[in-house]
Amino acid sequence: MLEGWIQIALTVSIVVAITPFLGGYMARVYQEQRTLLDPILNPVERLLYSLVGVQAKENMTGWQYARAILYSNVVMALLLFFIIMSQGWLPLNPTGVGAPTWDTALHTAISFITNTNQQHYSGETYLSYASQMLGLGYHMFTSAATGLAVGIAFIRGLTGRPLGNFYVDLIRSITRILLPISIVGAVILIASGVPETLAGPAIVSTLENPAVSQAIARGPVAHFEIIKQLGENGGGFFAINSAHPFENPNPLTNLIQIVGMVCIPSSFIYTYGVFANNRKQAWLVYGMVLAIYVGFIITNAIGEYQGNPAVNALLGGQAPNLEGKEVRFGWAQSALFATTTTGTMCGAVNSLHDSFMPNGGFVTLSNMFLQIIWGGQGTGTAYLFAYLLLAVFVTGLMVGRTPEFLGRKIEKREVVLASFLILLVHPIAILIPGAIALAFPDQLAGISNPGFHGLSQVIYEYASAAANNGSGFEGLGDSQPSPIAIAGGATTTTTALWWNLSACFSLLAGRYVPIIALLLLADSMSRKQPVPMTSGTLRTDTGLFTGITAGIVLIMGALTFFPVLALGPIAEAFLISKGIG
Repeated sequence: MLEGWIQIALTVSIVVAITPFLGGYMARVYQEQRTLLDPILNPVERLLYSLVGVQAKENMTGWQYARAILYSNVVMALLLFFIIMSQGWLPLNPTGVGAPTWDTALHTAISFITNTNQQHYSGETYLSYASQMLGLGYHMFTSAATGLAVGIAFIRGLTGRPLGNFYVDLIRSITRILLPISIVGAVILIASGVPETLAGPAIVSTLENPAVSQAIARGPVAHFEIIKQLGENGGGFFAINSAHPFENPNPLTNLIQIVGMVCIPSSFIYTYGVFANNRKQAWLVYGMVLAIYVGFIITNAIGEYQGNPAVNALLGGQAPNLEGKEVRFGWAQSALFATTTTGTMCGAVNSLHDSFMPNGGFVTLSNMFLQIIWGGQGTGTAYLFAYLLLAVFVTGLMVGRTPEFLGRKIEKREVVLASFLILLVHPIAILIPGAIALAFPDQLAGISNPGFHGLSQVIYEYASAAANNGSGFEGLGDSQPSPIAIAGGATTTTTALWWNLSACFSLLAGRYVPIIALLLLADSMSRKQPVPMTSGTLRTDTGLFTGITAGIVLIMGALTFFPVLALGPIAEAFLISKGIG
């Protein structure tokens, strides 16, 4: 037990230690200050700007920034769809796989362009190397960089600066942050045993019968794996993602993956502190998120360490819940990975979330409902400060002071955009399609587990899509083909079409509507004239205000999604405690 808790503590400590260094570096990148990579990258970026036709100093309005995102993402999504549907006659296809169904290709293209990487297929059997490398791998960089661009534009607007230029922010996010770290990380992963090859599957004889051969899938995994984690993409080269020994072979690679998925979103809060010239507030907000993060880790880890009461009764003693887990990671690293991947909106998995105790289901769902622990790549920090704006407004109402943030008044437009962003879009993208699927459990949902756990499976899928997370609770008929047993022993293969198309709605709504709202909110804040601080100004860089913000975050999340949690993991926990589950 002690060893597991020490592993968790050391991993969290590494993340905290990295924060000021990476956060300060990202601030210098986006403020266009000097960095060590300038002699190499300045000529490269100037060439890219000239090819794209972008003036590096040209600023965009909120709508211009949003349109640039939408236009570029539409073009990239069409390109990805074409690559996937054409993989049968494209090169780098050693296994000769053909095109998947159109709805699976559509869902995959939208999923990867939105930085979600929700997968309704098995990567090693459904996609060629060309689709994995040229299609998915490319979009792992661009979708992550898009999120970073939105996040930094929001920070600029919040601190009274022009929003900047999307294409410049996109390019600098890739060349200065994602690509350099990915190169170093890929080399370390290769040295740690992750394969990087264009050779086809290895054909070997089985241990049971040397006359029988077996094909072992492999491929260019290492470079794919590092950007999967660093960019909070989460899509696996193999079906079982980071539980596969070729993606995540040992505790060292597991540590790299956990730190990789959380280092940028956690450090981005510090980047805000540099822009706002208020590191105190950044550390207070960071501490608030860290406290909730650690609380969720403890909640999840306790459930996995204590194990299933029904199994413990059979064993005659307590044993950790190791169902659906890799022994090389154990209960502690599995719980830490699950909490981190759903908190950062990465979505990679090193264990089966469907097999976690109700504590784990509660934590993973809550992370995706809140979206700020630590949140999506760049957008998570923007969501976090949207919560702060609401906290300023609510606190101002309570104490009778004019709501201000960083010397700028919070008025109707800002409150409407923040409320729309946090309280309306996300629940619509989750609860409405979830209710439709639950109304037709056989025809649409394809639920493999009845009762409270089945409800969690359905809601998790839409929460994963709307939060641009991509992880799965599994147990649903969401892949093609998908024979799912229904009443009377019959089967149905119609559920995959429903999941592909309905999840596309949640993917698009959960990505682009909030991005537009964030950019308009930032644009509105950037145009406000700062007002001098007086004795009546509500200070936001205090422990008291940060505590109030934490309460508002948790209360808003509870009010919106608590009924789902009560009918899902909480009800399941009561059943298990009574020996029913």
